[in-house]
Amino acid sequence: MRNIRWWLLLAAGMVSIAFAQSPTAPTVRLKDIAQIRGVRSNQLIGYGLVVGLEGTGDSSGALFTVQSIANMLERFGITVPPNAIKVKNVAAVMVTAELPPFARAGNTIDVVVSSLGDARSLHGGTLLQTPLRGADGQIYAVAQGPISIGGFNFGGGGARVQRNHTTVGRIPNGAVIEREVPSAFLHGDNSLTIQLHKPDFTTAARVVSSIRSAFPNLAVRAVDPATIRVGLDAASSVDPVMLIAQLEMLSVLPDVVARIVVNERTGTVVINGDVRIAPVAIAHGGITVRVQTTFEVSQPPPLSGGRTQVVPQTQVDATEEPARMVFLREGASVESLVKALNALGVSPRDLIAILQALKSAGALHAEIEVQ
Repeated sequence: MRNIRWWLLLAAGMVSIAFAQSPTAPTVRLKDIAQIRGVRSNQLIGYGLVVGLEGTGDSSGALFTVQSIANMLERFGITVPPNAIKVKNVAAVMVTAELPPFARAGNTIDVVVSSLGDARSLHGGTLLQTPLRGADGQIYAVAQGPISIGGFNFGGGGARVQRNHTTVGRIPNGAVIEREVPSAFLHGDNSLTIQLHKPDFTTAARVVSSIRSAFPNLAVRAVDPATIRVGLDAASSVDPVMLIAQLEMLSVLPDVVARIVVNERTGTVVINGDVRIAPVAIAHGGITVRVQTTFEVSQPPPLSGGRTQVVPQTQVDATEEPARMVFLREGASVESLVKALNALGVSPRDLIAILQALKSAGALHAEIEVQ
């Protein structure tokens, strides 16, 4: 009787240890997988001139640069014929920036300056005052200042040394915001909308459950796999900003679709941890073909009237490696798959072919995305 009781206690202890050591599923903050509708950035773009270049600007063939300089000088009351303008110290550029949400007039933002003509480098240049417009054509910011490119391009006497990309640069805090973009995150019915970055039915349902658990008094529903509507009581004194801050910090377990991403150009294969494999046997063997060509001189006999010719001699050798086979059990994980394929000694490009063959055989339970 004592032995039976001792075995029962031991079994109960082992079960408790097993449950205690089981890994918990990783969760993320809601703000990392979703955003509030209406809170978004806007793209800005403008055309400008960079001056002060040390002979690395556009050539005279860049007619738009010449015309831009003539127009700029004319605004200052100086009239110069376009054919008299030398532009080697000037470059025409496109200026781009991101206007963040809730940015106020007077704030500064970074801008990116990119050469539009055939300038060799923007090193040492200064961007002249450039208006930045939105998609509606309105001016929202004005950019100006010295350009930082983080590289160099020097040369002479037929030799040239270049480091990094010298025709694109940045101006930190180089644009001043002149017009604000209204960001309305509350709808007319006193509700807000949460948008998932990657629509998914399971993730949307989990977000709704998490919000209901933390805020039982809120009216929450999933409109579709990407949209969750949160209604606020009109008579409630809840601060919308504080509520959104608390919503963003909620922990949610996003659902991940088993997927394998393959880039055939670089031979890169990325496999997430949810990939499962049915029972399958994999055999892999390779054939190596070596073609070697040597050129020999064929010399004719004396006084034969023949010509000396170069004759190619080609030798082809083919070596077939013995096929090796591994077996994977039901429900094998990605770790088992990687270990098995490494045991076969496959290259990344062979791995791509094997994965596609497993998918065709119905043994790979995952989506294959080819880039």
